[in-house]
Amino acid sequence: MSTTLKDKTVLVVGRGSGIARAVSDAAMQEGARVIAAGRNRAALRESYRRSAATVATVDVTDEGSITALAAEVGVVDHVVCAASARARGAVAELEPDAILRSFHTKVVGPIMLTKHFAPTMPESGSFVLLSGVAALEPDPGFLAVAATNGAVNTVVRSLAVELAPIRVNAVSPGTIDTGAWDALGEQGKAELFGRLSAANPARRIGTPEDVAHAILFALTNTFLTGVCLPVDGGQPLV
Repeated sequence: MSTTLKDKTVLVVGRGSGIARAVSDAAMQEGARVIAAGRNRAALRESYRRSAATVATVDVTDEGSITALAAEVGVVDHVVCAASARARGAVAELEPDAILRSFHTKVVGPIMLTKHFAPTMPESGSFVLLSGVAALEPDPGFLAVAATNGAVNTVVRSLAVELAPIRVNAVSPGTIDTGAWDALGEQGKAELFGRLSAANPARRIGTPEDVAHAILFALTNTFLTGVCLPVDGGQPLV
């Protein structure tokens, strides 16, 4: 059974671009009231200045900030956490602070979001977290990313049981063109995307909208809980 997002309040945590923005836009198209929250309120205001979304401030690595956000916005029907802090690098290059920042952003922070938003959330509500293909596809240079995403997959199962009937799910993107790969430079990004597109069964790179569609499915399918939906073009298959 599916439900609608019309007149529901959806809190989307993340930047004002990429997956978080695609989710916000898609939810508003379905009639939801969207609260877009992130660390840089000024940047969010600029990003959403032509949007009907309400902008708020939160740092998911700071429980006090999450407590303040919950007090500010009140009851919400759904929470989507798309915040990330990737700790890429071979094991010899990894620094503890980077690993912990990644873990606090994608694992501890979302747990604290459920701690402070679930008590007032209606039983029909849900949480959606972001995992990632690295949890299923070990690859040199992505050890910390894989460990973090693997933890997310475990967290959603535990939270789905503990918070029932509130639903908790994750969506696991593959390689998505969010702008995160722009640091490789135009040529480096093109070479990477060309190689991955030729190898994965979907024969293309994913878009933020691909992921947003899966997140909306997780928000609205009332018989879906405790699962991690892969949106990865079949990347782990090859």
